[in-house]
Amino acid sequence: MQEAKMGLTIEEASTYSGIGRNTMRRLIDWGKIPVLKVGRKTIIRRDTLEEFLKINQGRNLMAEADVKSVV
Repeated sequence: MQEAKMGLTIEEASTYSGIGRNTMRRLIDWGKIPVLKVGRKTIIRRDTLEEFLKINQGRNLMAEADVKSVV
């Protein structure tokens, strides 16, 4: 049995959360979701993504001012 990965790429985080890739990239660019950069790869911790979804439930993720940061 394979354990769930602790870190997700933008593609994997998008699939896992249901948030589109471009929106995910925008949230990262806005500094709303902290990431780890490994060369050209961007890694998002699974627990960080889950916390982000929890604190932003019911908010419009397309409006930068409406989105709360996990940091």
